[in-house]
Amino acid sequence: MSPVKTTDPKNFYQDQNPAPGTAIEPTELEIQQGFANGKNPDPLPKLFQPLKIRGYTVKNRIWVSPMCMYSAKDGFTTNFHMSHYSQFAMRGAGLIMVEATGVLPEGRISPNCLGLWKDEHIDGLREIVSHMHEYGTVAGIQLGHGGRKGSTIPLQLYGTRDSLRSTIEEGAWPDKVYGPSAIAYDESHYTPKEMSLEQIKVVQQAFVDAAERADKAGFDVVELHSAHGYLLFEFLSPLSNKRTDEYGGSFENRTRMLIEVARGVRKVLPESKPLFVRISSTDWVDGGWEIEDTIRLAKILASEGVDLFDCSSAGNDPRQKIPLAPGYQVQFATKVKNEVPGMLSGAVGLITNGKIASEVIESDKADAIFVAREFLRNPSFVLSSAHELGINIKWPNQYERGRLKTKYSFV
Repeated sequence: MSPVKTTDPKNFYQDQNPAPGTAIEPTELEIQQGFANGKNPDPLPKLFQPLKIRGYTVKNRIWVSPMCMYSAKDGFTTNFHMSHYSQFAMRGAGLIMVEATGVLPEGRISPNCLGLWKDEHIDGLREIVSHMHEYGTVAGIQLGHGGRKGSTIPLQLYGTRDSLRSTIEEGAWPDKVYGPSAIAYDESHYTPKEMSLEQIKVVQQAFVDAAERADKAGFDVVELHSAHGYLLFEFLSPLSNKRTDEYGGSFENRTRMLIEVARGVRKVLPESKPLFVRISSTDWVDGGWEIEDTIRLAKILASEGVDLFDCSSAGNDPRQKIPLAPGYQVQFATKVKNEVPGMLSGAVGLITNGKIASEVIESDKADAIFVAREFLRNPSFVLSSAHELGINIKWPNQYERGRLKTKYSFV
């Protein structure tokens, strides 16, 4: 199925058909007027070919990566979230992944992060999902728990104080910061309490409950946040997990938390809805989690019904040494795609223009591109990428008059 569209029959101009971001053949008049050089290439570049995952077909392979916005109140959406996510949907993003959303109050990264730990959170998210669907965009949500990196200040306050620790007056929960082991990320973060087995079960159930709420809100895709040093990844890495029980020590034990969460979430999601996992493919620290571990884990999770690995890296140890360069993390998506039968992969990391994105997909290095900061700089990244590559795609009806002719550069 495609995302359900809720078009108002009284206003034909709202009917975005075909959906923005969909490759379509230009008319002869459009070619004469200079809006296209000619017909679209045959075959169409894979970046603008649809991708079917379970019961959903995503119209293109340029997707919005989950990015914390620190703009919620008690976990609830605000007007900002509607404006923020709608701009990407209107401009043709194939899939939008809503930012890390806490499955418990103490599972938020900051007091200003989204939440889905109670039913009252559903309505605000449902409204955003409905708007995404109006533009033919597949709606995803990333469910997460901040673990030992929780109860911090929002990004906007970084650099304004010596510590990243948020205060009780600001809505923080210093007495409820916990992780697999009592090891702080660094001196700027709270030192977590080691989780009991009972707490582990509570958190696992919270992920399952949040996934059910996400389904009720209408989300098409659920992603588990097991990256960047947050709770699920903290269990994976031997740098942050020093437990001696069944959730620590061996690879089998350290991966148990994520596998059990994925299994529980898969059971409550409809068969038609995909399940993704965002993973830190490597710690970039000697003795930490490595890409070989990621491949091994991906094979297990493929058998548990996970459909796509969203391959990021780092964020779990301040000693990390990251070789930043355009597309520096694509290698991890490629290894997952090539070595894990049945698992799709998403590539991330400094993918800043259409040519880079297209090369990744065209050369089968990944199945989709997750773009973050470039969407913040340019919400029309899908439209500009198509223009850059000479592909004619549908613009939103209301913005059609702004479509550039082929001789102009996109600004």
